[in-house]
Amino acid sequence: MDHYEQTNDYMQPEEDWDRDLLLDPAWEKQQRKTFTAWCNSHLRKAGTQIENIEEDFRDGLKLMLLLEVISGERLAKPERGKMRVHKISNVNKALDFIASKGVKLVSIGAEEIVDGNVKMTLGMIWTIILRFAIQDISVEETSAKEGLLLWCQRKTAPYKNVNIQNFHISWKDGLGFCALIHRHRPELIDYGKLRKDDPLTNLNTAFDVAEKYLDIPKMLDAEDIVGTARPDEKAIMTYVSSFYHAFSGAQKAETAANRICKVLAVNQENEQLMEDYEKLASDLLEWIRRTIPWLENRAPENTMQAMQQKLEDFRDYRRLHKPPKVQEKCQLEINFNTLQTKLRLSNRPAFMPSEGKMVSDINNAWGGLEQAEKGYEEWLLNEIRRLERLDHLAEKFRQKASIHESWTDGKEAMLQQKDYETATLSEIKALLKKHEAFESDLAAHQDRVEQIAAIAQELNELDYYDSPSVNARCQKICDQWDNLGALTQKRREALERTEKLLETIDQLYLEYAKRAAPFNNWMEGAMEDLQDTFIVHTIEEIQGLTTAHEQFKATLPDADKERQAILGIHNEVSKIVQTYHVNMAGTNPYTTITPHEINGKWEHVRQLVPRRDQALMEEHARQQQNERLRKQFGAQANVIGPWIQTKMEEIGRISIEMHGTLEDQLNHLRQYEKSIVNYKPKIDQLEGDHQLIQEALIFDNKHTNYTMEHIRVGWEQLLTTIARTINEVENQILTRDAKGISQEQMNEFRASFNHFDRDHSGTLGPEEFKACLISLGYDIGNDAQGEAEFARIMSIVDPNRMGVVTFQAFIDFMSRETADTDTADQVMASFKILAGDKNYITVDELRRELPPDQAEYCIARMAPYNGRDAVPGALDYMSFSTALYGESDL
Repeated sequence: MDHYEQTNDYMQPEEDWDRDLLLDPAWEKQQRKTFTAWCNSHLRKAGTQIENIEEDFRDGLKLMLLLEVISGERLAKPERGKMRVHKISNVNKALDFIASKGVKLVSIGAEEIVDGNVKMTLGMIWTIILRFAIQDISVEETSAKEGLLLWCQRKTAPYKNVNIQNFHISWKDGLGFCALIHRHRPELIDYGKLRKDDPLTNLNTAFDVAEKYLDIPKMLDAEDIVGTARPDEKAIMTYVSSFYHAFSGAQKAETAANRICKVLAVNQENEQLMEDYEKLASDLLEWIRRTIPWLENRAPENTMQAMQQKLEDFRDYRRLHKPPKVQEKCQLEINFNTLQTKLRLSNRPAFMPSEGKMVSDINNAWGGLEQAEKGYEEWLLNEIRRLERLDHLAEKFRQKASIHESWTDGKEAMLQQKDYETATLSEIKALLKKHEAFESDLAAHQDRVEQIAAIAQELNELDYYDSPSVNARCQKICDQWDNLGALTQKRREALERTEKLLETIDQLYLEYAKRAAPFNNWMEGAMEDLQDTFIVHTIEEIQGLTTAHEQFKATLPDADKERQAILGIHNEVSKIVQTYHVNMAGTNPYTTITPHEINGKWEHVRQLVPRRDQALMEEHARQQQNERLRKQFGAQANVIGPWIQTKMEEIGRISIEMHGTLEDQLNHLRQYEKSIVNYKPKIDQLEGDHQLIQEALIFDNKHTNYTMEHIRVGWEQLLTTIARTINEVENQILTRDAKGISQEQMNEFRASFNHFDRDHSGTLGPEEFKACLISLGYDIGNDAQGEAEFARIMSIVDPNRMGVVTFQAFIDFMSRETADTDTADQVMASFKILAGDKNYITVDELRRELPPDQAEYCIARMAPYNGRDAVPGALDYMSFSTALYGESDL
C-alpha cells in the first residue's frame, strides 16, 4: 500500500514508497537531487531555497511557502515558535492543504516530516509534484503520467534513435531530452551531430541548454543517469514535466495545428479517392470499349481448326481476362460508396464523377459487354455446327460423285458405237437387250445424280467455302447425265429400227442381265451405305443406326441366295454353250456385269460389314462417354445452381435481419464470405467438366436446366452481393464511430428501417421513408411546407435522385445531430490560435507548425488567396476560410 492515495486515477503510483521502508540508494540520490532542484525552482520566486530536503522542511515554514508559490493561494498563518509542537502544527497545515486539493495521504504524518524521515519527506514532495506539476497535463484525452508520456512520444516521433516507452531507461542515452528541446527550439541544439553511443555528452548538452535558455534548473547529473541500470522514474518524470510546462505554450499551438492537419488530411484522402475512382473507371471503360468489338466480330472461318482456335481464345477470355475485371468493377463500386460516406461524414458535397463515368454508366457498359459475350458464344457454337455439317456434306458429295463418275466412265463411247450395223440378228437382239439393261441401270443411277445435285445445293445454301469447285463438278455430272440420256434415246431408236430383222435372243443371258443389274446396284448401294460417314449427337441416334445395320445384315442370307441364283444362270449358259457347242463371243451380250465382278463386290460387301460394326461400336462408346459427361455436369450443376440461389436469398435476409453489434455483423459476414469463397473449387471443377463437354461437341443436356453461363452469372452476382453487403456494414461502422451513435440507437434505426421496408429490398421508397420519419417523431405535414421540408430531406439522403433511400443514407441523416468530427468553427478557432493577435498566418508559420506534406498541400490550396486581403505571403481569416471550405461553407 502507498504512503499516499488520491481520489483520481492520475495519482496511482507504479511503485510503493513504504515497501519494507527500503529505497534504492541510487534512486534516493536521484530523487534528493531532482526534488531539491524542483523545489528551489519555485522557492526562488519567493527569494529563498533549500539545501537539505529532509532538514529544511522540518519546521514546516518553507514547506508552506512552497505550497503557496506553486498553488498561488494563501495558507493559514504559520507558527513562528521553534518548539516541536510548533513545527508539527506548521507541517499539519501544509498536509491539510494538500488534502484539500483532492489528495488522500496515507501513512505520511507531520511527526515523520519533523523528525527528518527522508523516505517520508521524499514521498510527500513526490505527492506535491504529482498534484501540481503532472496532474493537469492532458494530451489527446489522456492525463497525468499517461498524458505526459504520450506528449513525449508525439514530440519525439520524427527523431531517429528515439523511442520513448517509459520514464526510466528510455531517457538514458539523452537523445530524448535533446529531441524535446530541438522540436521546440531547433536553434539551440544541432541534433544531427548527436550520437546514441555518447549519452554523457547528450545529457549534459540537454541539461546545460535547458538551464541556460529554458530556465529549467539542472535537477540531475548526467553521471547519475548513465551510471544507474534503471534511472529513478519519479526523478525523470519530475524533470520531464518541467520541459512540458516550459513548452506548454507551444503545445497549444501544436494542438491547433493538429486540428487543421486533420481536416487537410481528410481532404487529401478524399481527393486521392476521387482520382483513383476516375482512373479505375477510365481503365475499366476502355477495356470494355476494346473488348466489345472483338466479341461483336462475326467474320466466319473456312476450317474447323480455325473456329476451334476462336473458341479456345474465347475460353481464355472467360477464364483469364474477365475475372480480374469483375473484381475491378466490384472494387470500383466499393470505393465509390466509401468515398460518398466519407464526404457525408465530413459535411462535404457528394462526389460526381466525370461525364460517362458514373456507376450506372459502368453498369450499362458492362451489360453491353455481357450481351455481346453471350451473342459471340452462341455464334461460335453455331459456326462450329455449320462447319461440321459442311465437312460431312462435302465428303458425302465427293464419295457419291466419285462413284457416279466411275460408273459413267466410258458410257458415252459405248452408246456412240455403230456395232449394230454389221451384227447378226442374234447380235442385234443381244444389243437391244443389252441396251434395255443399260437403261435400267441408267434409271437406277437417277437417284444418285439427284442426291449429288441436292447435296451441292445444300452446300451452296450453307455458304461452303469451296462451293465453286463443287458447283463445277456437279454441273459437269449433270451435263454428262443429260448427254447420256440423249445418247441412250438415240441408240434405242437405232436398235428398234433393226429389231424386226433380229429375232434370236438368248433368254438366259437376258435373265442374267436383268437379275444381275439390280443385284449389282444393290451391292453398290450397300457398299456406298457401308462406307457412308455418319454424325450423331445422342446415344439414341447411334442405336438407330445400329438397328438399321442389324436389319441390313439380316438381309444378307437372301442376298446370297440371289447371288447364287444369278451365278446359276451364268453357269447354265456355260453348260449350254459347252453342251451344244454354241459359238459365243465369250461375254454376255446383255450386260457387262461378270460373275467375277459380282463375287468381287459381294466379297467387298462382306469385308465392309465388320468394319461398319466396329465404327458403330466405337461411336456407341463415344456417345456413352458423352452421356456420362452430361450426367456428371448435370449432377453438379443441379447442386451448385440451387446453392447459389440459396446463398443469395440468405445474404438478402442477413442484410435486413442483422442482429448484434455492427462488428459482430461484420465478422459474421466475413465468415460467410469466406465460406462462399471456399466453395470456389466446386465452381472450378464444374468449369472443367463444362470444358470437357464443349471439347466433346456436346450441345444439349437433358439432365439439367442449368448452363455454365447461368452458374457463372450467379457466382459473380453472389461474390458482388456479399462484398457490397460487407461494405455497407463497414460504412455503417464508419458512420457510427464518426457520429458517436450507440449500438442501441443503431438497433432502433435498423428496426424502424426494416419495419417500413415492406418488400425487403433493403431500400425505402419516398413514401415509406416519409412514414418512417413520422414514426420517429419528425413533424412532416401534408401541406406545402411539409412537402418542402421532405423534399429538402430527400435531397440529403438521395443526392443522385435514384428514388430510393438506402440504410446507410438513412443512418447518415439520423446521426447528423450527433456528429463529433471537427467542425468548421473548431478549425477556424484553431486558425485564430496560430494567428494570434495579428489575425493572419504566414507561409513560414504554416511550414513550421504543420507536417511537410500537409503544409505544402495547404499552401497550394491557399495560393489563389495568398496575400489577397493581408500582407504579401500571408493569409487572413476570411481568405483561409474561403481556401479551405469555399465561399459558401462558412
